[in-house]
Amino acid sequence: MTASPPSRYSTTTASPAVVAQIAEDLRRTGVREGGVLLVHSSLSAMGHVPGGPETVIQGLLEALGPDGALLMPGLSYEHVTHKQPTFDIRRTPSNVGAIPESFRQRAGTRRSMHPTHSVCAVGKRAAELLNGHAQDSTPCGPNSPFHRVPTVGGQILMLGCGLRPSTSMHAIEEVAQPPYLFGDSVTYTLVDTEGRSYQKSYRTHGFDVWVQRYDRISLVLDAPAMQQGRVLEAEVHLLEARSLWSAALQALEKDPLFFVDRKTHT
Repeated sequence: MTASPPSRYSTTTASPAVVAQIAEDLRRTGVREGGVLLVHSSLSAMGHVPGGPETVIQGLLEALGPDGALLMPGLSYEHVTHKQPTFDIRRTPSNVGAIPESFRQRAGTRRSMHPTHSVCAVGKRAAELLNGHAQDSTPCGPNSPFHRVPTVGGQILMLGCGLRPSTSMHAIEEVAQPPYLFGDSVTYTLVDTEGRSYQKSYRTHGFDVWVQRYDRISLVLDAPAMQQGRVLEAEVHLLEARSLWSAALQALEKDPLFFVDRKTHT
């Protein structure tokens, strides 16, 4: 298993002025104070950010306020595989960028128990949103945070990364079960916060010859359910989770292949 590297950023390196600008940009886009916000992100898309990920995280927290909850994917599917099937909730790094990896390592951040599709969170509702994930035996099952965000009226922010890397779409697919979705089952070793280990089998996602095209949600979801804006230099999309689920499920009911293309080989 790959050990988690020490964070390159600390709370002392954040830029207060940029934190305030990020928070203002987020509010202008429609992020709700006191709300639940699941964030996918690209740090490089934001331009030069003094303080790096920590500045971005503090800006997100300032926009949400003390009663909000901030979630980010802690996905580790590149580190935890059928050849390296051990997940340590304390140490296994995420593989979806600098912001969520820095968020994972911050004091007070909680992480859901899942070998490949964990979620990290802080805020008053963090435990409520994360705790059930250990019960699932698929990546984004009915007890996952991806399922719970819409039930609490949450929002999903695509921060500089476009609409494609939306893990919530996998949760929606698990409900609709299009023919491309599931792959083989894998037995993983899970290590909890107390260092205790146990084994559990999960049905993985497959896709094989398919390319994910979750950007097509823009064809079936309009304002105000999806709003666009800018945070520093990054283009952002803010989606109402309930509306996303409703629109995506309707699209998959009409066409199970709506959100994929078959890979072409040259």
